[in-house]
Amino acid sequence: MRHTWRWFGPKDRVSIDDMLQAGVQGVVTALHHVPTGAVWSPEEIARRQADLAAMTDGAPSGLKWEVVESLPVSEAIKTQTGDWRAHVENWITSMRHLKDAGIEVICYNFMPVLDWTRTDLAWRRPNGARCMRFDFTDFAAFDIHILQRKGAAEDFPEEVREEAARRFAHMDEARREQLAGNVVFGLPGAAEHFTLEDVRALLESYAPVTDAVLRRHFHAFLEQVVPVAQEIGVRLCCHPDDPPFGLLGLPRVMSTEADYAERMAAVDLPANGITLCSGSLGARPDNDLPGMMERLGDRVHFLHLRNVRRDSDAIRGSFFEDEHLGGQTDMVALIAAVLREESRRREAGRGDAVIPMRPDHGQDILDDIGRGGQPGYPAIGRLKGLAELRGVELALSHGARP
Repeated sequence: MRHTWRWFGPKDRVSIDDMLQAGVQGVVTALHHVPTGAVWSPEEIARRQADLAAMTDGAPSGLKWEVVESLPVSEAIKTQTGDWRAHVENWITSMRHLKDAGIEVICYNFMPVLDWTRTDLAWRRPNGARCMRFDFTDFAAFDIHILQRKGAAEDFPEEVREEAARRFAHMDEARREQLAGNVVFGLPGAAEHFTLEDVRALLESYAPVTDAVLRRHFHAFLEQVVPVAQEIGVRLCCHPDDPPFGLLGLPRVMSTEADYAERMAAVDLPANGITLCSGSLGARPDNDLPGMMERLGDRVHFLHLRNVRRDSDAIRGSFFEDEHLGGQTDMVALIAAVLREESRRREAGRGDAVIPMRPDHGQDILDDIGRGGQPGYPAIGRLKGLAELRGVELALSHGARP
């Protein structure tokens, strides 16, 4: 695996120096300041490449932008409304510009409205560490009583509705605002700007978009972008839904192995690939991560390795982000499956035999606490995760061909 690190640009509290000291080999980043649907210009791409090429003291870092995460797909494309055709053309133009700059792996997602959803961004663990958590009952309290989405109560079991009502009744105004803010934080680039009215309006725009409709729109998008990616030598890799089950009455089309297989078959070209995120997919008990790597590994272009622990075996339920070797995904078995896939690729002479991986998320530990970094992306917590993952990889590959 190639060890990469997600970086949110010059404003990231985790610096280029920090990344180098963590021992990363490449950088995963994006142009977060460019509005969704607009073209990523060669000048902006070059500026980001220059940002990560130097350490704080001006010394060369030796690091390169190797994976895009994410090149956003607009809500207009997902709903096929407004300027969606122009947005697709802009997406293709941006992809061409990235390839011209030497970047060949592009992660994206097709999640409606929210890029991810959590109810707690700094949930305290018994040892004092902080992590992100999704509490299904707290989310029900938000959906039913704070957002007041029409029909929301019907989407939850009776016992969850009852407990959500009790929790909401005991929340003071500060906790209600905090819960709403935590949920809205998953809106791409808009955590501080979107109101509940904005969320309601976005949800209303999806009223006619069922699961079947979103699948059709996704396939239409793939039919336009994948052939170009194949032609120019770019590997596209779709990220799964996070969490991988329905919320807010929105469709979900990238939550299971069957979803991935259907999407890959829709445009059956090697460029149409997968971001295998063990944390997102691991929030469902019926997702077998080592097995998915074995069966779908030929199309896995990017790896997010993290772990979650579920409160129950329900398909929709609560979970928290555990340590990288904790949680309920067998990380050793998953990495072993990755190494077998890389070996198969080397034997086949593939140029992408080494799969880029980043230690996804991490618990806030030690000096991470109070640092004010991006939720889920602490310096020390991810360094610990990377060290653990690197150790597993080294142990499993000891004596094998590098």
